[in-house]
Amino acid sequence: MSDTIPGPDGRPRCHWCSAAPEFFAYHDQEWGFPVGDDQRLFEKLCLESFQSGLSWRTILAKRENFRAAFQDFDFERIARFDHKDVQRLLGDTGIVRHRGKIEAVINNAQRAVELVDTEGSLASFIWRYEPDPASLPPPQSVSTSAESIALSKDLKKRGWKFVGPTTVYAFMQAMGLINDHAESCVTRQAVEQARAVFQRP
Repeated sequence: MSDTIPGPDGRPRCHWCSAAPEFFAYHDQEWGFPVGDDQRLFEKLCLESFQSGLSWRTILAKRENFRAAFQDFDFERIARFDHKDVQRLLGDTGIVRHRGKIEAVINNAQRAVELVDTEGSLASFIWRYEPDPASLPPPQSVSTSAESIALSKDLKKRGWKFVGPTTVYAFMQAMGLINDHAESCVTRQAVEQARAVFQRP
């Protein structure tokens, strides 16, 4: 099976775009482009944890609902959520109503506030785990890495939840810590250029 498929313009895109038409925009505009904004990094970690056991298509379709329900993933605000907020979220049909994952977001927001206090920013902490590109396996050939295992372990040690190595690896792929686009994918070079000029925090 080819690792790419033709996109709407006929040029090759990563094969996973074939799973849903809405994946093309996400693939071309977001996936793999480096992110240094704490709020966006926190959002993606939360959404990846919600995806656990589900499809990314389900989460992507509900992303705006998640943003509305969780104060646009402002972790300083989420850190102040209480049991009433948990009940409100459990009643929100626009999101995935999983008590453990909802409570994990609130817990992780509190841990994010602590981490910013000690490390300066979420971004500066996370980007320490960027792997050496020369050490990477072929694109989309693994679901964990030494770096995702190490970052997962460090987050868990700090009290974060639902941040296993596979979840963290998917987060690293999406947030541009690695360029995991297929070698012949048209977006790979755009991501590579973005990573070249990206100011590491």
